[in-house]
Amino acid sequence: MLTTRTVPARPVLLIALAGSLLLTPTGASADPEPPTRERAHDQGLARAPESAARRSLTAPVTGLSDTTRGYPREQVLTPDPENPADRSVKLGLTPYHAIAPRLNALQRLGDRVSVEVAGRSAGGHRLYLVTVTAPETTAQARVQERMRELIENAPATAAESREIRAGYKAPVFFNNNIHGNEWEGTDASLKIIERLATAQDRRTRDLLAHSRLYLNITANPDGRIAGTRANANGFDLNRDFVTASQPETRAMRQIEIDKQPAVMLDLHGYVNGTLIEPTTPPHGENYEYDLFLKNTYANALGMEAAVNGLGHTPAKDGVEPAQIPFRDQEEGWDDWPPIFTPQYAAFHGTVAAHTVEIPLAVNNSLYDSLPVAELRRRSAINTAVAGAAITATLDFVRERRTSLIADQIEVFRRGAAGAAQVPVSEETVPGVPGIGPEDVYTTRFPRAYVIPAGSTAAARLVDHLLADDVRVDRASRELRLGGRTYPRGTYVVDMRQPKRGLANALLADGRDISDKVSVMYDISGWSLGRLWGATVTPVPSGSLAGAALRPVTAAAPVGSVAPRGDLRLRLTDPREIAALNSLLQQGVAVRRAADGSVIVPASARTLAAEAARTYDVVFGATRQKGTAALRRTRVAAAVTSGELFALREMNFEVTPVSTAVLNAGFDWSSVDVLFVSAGLDRDDLTSGARTALDAFLGAGHGLVGRGTIGAALSADTGLLAAKPVEGNGDANGVVRVVSSGPVTAGAPAHGFVYAPVWFTDLGPGVRVEQRYATGNPLVSGHWRPLPDGSGGPAAAAGRASVVSGPQAVLFGTEPLFRDHPKGEFAQVGRALFTMAHASSG
Repeated sequence: MLTTRTVPARPVLLIALAGSLLLTPTGASADPEPPTRERAHDQGLARAPESAARRSLTAPVTGLSDTTRGYPREQVLTPDPENPADRSVKLGLTPYHAIAPRLNALQRLGDRVSVEVAGRSAGGHRLYLVTVTAPETTAQARVQERMRELIENAPATAAESREIRAGYKAPVFFNNNIHGNEWEGTDASLKIIERLATAQDRRTRDLLAHSRLYLNITANPDGRIAGTRANANGFDLNRDFVTASQPETRAMRQIEIDKQPAVMLDLHGYVNGTLIEPTTPPHGENYEYDLFLKNTYANALGMEAAVNGLGHTPAKDGVEPAQIPFRDQEEGWDDWPPIFTPQYAAFHGTVAAHTVEIPLAVNNSLYDSLPVAELRRRSAINTAVAGAAITATLDFVRERRTSLIADQIEVFRRGAAGAAQVPVSEETVPGVPGIGPEDVYTTRFPRAYVIPAGSTAAARLVDHLLADDVRVDRASRELRLGGRTYPRGTYVVDMRQPKRGLANALLADGRDISDKVSVMYDISGWSLGRLWGATVTPVPSGSLAGAALRPVTAAAPVGSVAPRGDLRLRLTDPREIAALNSLLQQGVAVRRAADGSVIVPASARTLAAEAARTYDVVFGATRQKGTAALRRTRVAAAVTSGELFALREMNFEVTPVSTAVLNAGFDWSSVDVLFVSAGLDRDDLTSGARTALDAFLGAGHGLVGRGTIGAALSADTGLLAAKPVEGNGDANGVVRVVSSGPVTAGAPAHGFVYAPVWFTDLGPGVRVEQRYATGNPLVSGHWRPLPDGSGGPAAAAGRASVVSGPQAVLFGTEPLFRDHPKGEFAQVGRALFTMAHASSG
């Protein structure tokens, strides 16, 4: 929407300068937020403890659709030990250890408040989900669940149901503190719960009789305690919904699935004045955006009035008027990727979903520099602003319950019926002024996606889709579809299903939107279909009538071990890498094969069988004997949080290092290989630390580098003659690549880039392992040339994206980005094994 602003412009400007994306606040929020993007040069160095990763990789998902109890569902929570170091205390806010006693007290106020534990964080802290509603018997709760299921599973019937129209309680979800150092949503929610627990006015009684309010008290307790944006694994949870690598994200995903909210708020900070979505273009092409915009904009107007009605002013309080990006800005605050909570919620039937950014910054450097009294003044205002947004939303739900539920039903009906999307316009979305062609984003959904069975990657993808509540079928006999024949056992995602938008968002290639806007808030390209290692084929049209398809609740296991002889394990999947590391750590004598796989001796069949079950991988029969022996591989890693987590997911023994760690003295005999992408600059090392590093590499140990930081260390130590060329630092997306070397053998034909790099001026002995494809390598995402014409996809086309030599492998792509592109992980694993054994030839 391109209009003349009707309120003061958002005082956080997205500025693209020399490839960097910065946030520049003004007024009372004079301290910059962290960059919107984890820039290649700015990504935080990973320091997360291994225990947090192990907890995240093994944490179960807590189901929240219990129909054996009514409401309230009370429980006495065991208090946590008091923690004076909790960063909330200084702000006068509720520390995490005080939440359980507070919730116990709120439950005692009456019969409206229930508390459930929705899971545990990466750091092991409980995630509290509070429900506020009028009491329900077990029978009444079962009726509500039956109606909820009817809305999703039989939306055409639900649309005609008088019972739903009269008696279904509208589900509303308030998500707080997903960024740990954006605290006040938690405190506002606790105040709202206390008021609703006892209020006897007609509006409150009517609200609770006709709705259920779900409040995730703190989505990120690790960050709340530590005063960090990220959780204990260093992950920004509000970028994790496509991948769902973290237990907190999976808990929020389950709330969306089991509670099916029609309306939700995600409370953040800090933008002055208060930023209330809907967003600027580009808008996600897989949403039913006409329904979403209609309701989200209407609720935004109510929240804007409530926030401004508090009476804060720039002169008196340093608080600017609230703003709505859709109305007040041209670009820079988009809802394109479903990595954010509200955008992900839209695919589960939420028809009014908002990020709300409260105004006054109290985090980062201001936390340490401002007087306590000023911090607490700001936090009190922020809590009031968050409370006003919540209260306005409750009024919106009370007044529009029937139409909100009808629109949620319509989202699911369109998906199940295969109905066309409705492009937004002032005619199709009355009440939203100024809609223009720049707001129109739709897509053509295929009839189905086909996923051949039998691989570890396919099983992982199917299980991930099912966890997202995407329906997957399996052919019980040979299947003919779209002019092709598929064998029995093939997985099929029928795109005539209620959550087709999410299925398509996850599996489709996506779109190149480089020409649509000049800058994006975060990633613009992602694709499980291209990046997760499985073969995924869209079927544009055709009929599934008569196809012998049966719904599945879990992928069929593929792990197996050949019954006799030596065993061959391919190394093209992260789970295969994890299985190999497990065997090496148990002392199994594994040898490399010429084709890049590994040979496991027949004597280790029992251990191989255990690994096959644990990691769902295949140990095939082989007559190869292998070449060089592999040994346990220990990695020193100066990397980002996503990379560290992915390395641990592949079962590598990792010691995080940095410039500071090396300067403090590091025992290089404890590791075999060095992986560098962030936080290590040889020029900043002390002479002793530099000598020790050079001695480690001089002894023949290898380097795996990613991006310009990894390439710089390679150049400084003379390991590999290759010149890194930086592309546009704001670019990201799915790219076509051509692999040709042993490190990238078996890699998919697509990779992921984020601030892409390529290599030129290759010296003798440098092998090109992978190149960007010729033509335009970008499949989906946003990648423009820089103003001088350099740095674009045309400049990268045909250039080397991964190079190797006897002692170094350098990546210009992002194969471990945020733990997402699973099909790319094995390239890094193979590189680490190769470089760990460089000293032995």
